[in-house]
Amino acid sequence: MPGGITYGCGVTTIGAPLPARGPVLADLLPAAARPGSPRTRARSAVARAAAVNAALVLTGTLLVAGLSQVLVPLPFTPVPLSLGTLGALLVGAALGPARAAASLGIYLAAGILGVGWFAGGASGWAFASFGYLLGFLAASVVVGAMARRGADRSVWRSIGIGLIGGAIVYAFGVPWLMVFTGSSLGEALVMGVAPFVLGDAIKAAIVAIVLPSAWALLARTR
Repeated sequence: MPGGITYGCGVTTIGAPLPARGPVLADLLPAAARPGSPRTRARSAVARAAAVNAALVLTGTLLVAGLSQVLVPLPFTPVPLSLGTLGALLVGAALGPARAAASLGIYLAAGILGVGWFAGGASGWAFASFGYLLGFLAASVVVGAMARRGADRSVWRSIGIGLIGGAIVYAFGVPWLMVFTGSSLGEALVMGVAPFVLGDAIKAAIVAIVLPSAWALLARTR
């Protein structure tokens, strides 16, 4: 397949070669050979790659939107506890930075324009937790870049992915919360960080289970 890399497992990656970086999980989708002339096969390969990438991006968007609906409202903070962060981390690691940026970009743009798929069916941007959604985008790109360098292959490194990604979400969410609510840094940390520390640890553990397990499953199929 033009523009791809074939690994020892006989799987051809989709997209441009990455000589200085490794693949993410989405790059290892099998590219089936099709009959026809070399030129026809080349055009077909490009079209298939574009279609697969579009499907991956949309799937990532829907995954984050779906997990964002799994939430626990907390009476002492305007920020709900949801699984949206987990979705952003998994999408970043599985799809890589470029596809993840597209997935989360669609999620944000559509939500701002009125699609009610933010946590609790919210849309728009004028609410206290919107900064965390901006953090989803940034975290997914950073996590995707880390996954390109193999940080999702082991349990401990995957825990690092989860913790770093969560910290990035807070780096965007807390300042927005301060401005939106007029709270001090200490108050914002109490409202927007402290209630979620345990949940973030659980999410990091889930990331540390899912990502290395996916790579191990791939290795067994080689």
